[in-house]
Amino acid sequence: MVLVEKERILAQYMPVDAVPIIARWIDYFQCEFKISKGRTTKLGDYRHPYRGEGHKISVNNNLNVYQFLVTTVHEFAHLLTWNDYQNKVKPHGEEWKHNFKRMMAPFLNQEIFPADVKHAVVSYLNNPSAASCTDLKLSRALKKYDQPLDVSRLEEIPMDAIFSIKDGRRFRKGERLRKRYRCICLDNGNIYLFNPLAEVKLSATGT
Repeated sequence: MVLVEKERILAQYMPVDAVPIIARWIDYFQCEFKISKGRTTKLGDYRHPYRGEGHKISVNNNLNVYQFLVTTVHEFAHLLTWNDYQNKVKPHGEEWKHNFKRMMAPFLNQEIFPADVKHAVVSYLNNPSAASCTDLKLSRALKKYDQPLDVSRLEEIPMDAIFSIKDGRRFRKGERLRKRYRCICLDNGNIYLFNPLAEVKLSATGT
């Protein structure tokens, strides 16, 4: 695929000013870059060269443009770390963190992110973790730019409210224990701990 065509496709999923850099990375590293259907278990994925095949990166197609870019840079940092160390270091160890910070720098310098997202990204880069969605400050900032859905975040609904999740199970919201909410499943009586940013649907029966 020629560079112009790559840039045209990438521009549908990430901020336009970020496109030339990502397109050059794809070419330079000879990386197979795939835009995947939304996956509930991960936002993106990196696969190192194997049996004659090159680097492979996939990023979910249902992310907002800023989440798509952060995830893309996250996966390219894995690629660079593999080139430097192969499997001799931890996947999200100090080497990956260093590369992630380096590769994110051009996008911060160009003011590609809105101010609130940039501030959250800079804070996250102090000690980046395995996934951006596990950092509540960054996740909140990024979620502001999602397309509106018929769902709420768990932290936004009242205490004792009844809500359902994607698989249809119904819960009653309980107290917050450190970083998660203790909720009881109304279908089986079991207790589950939920991330405050979990997307839930408020029951019509309310509280």
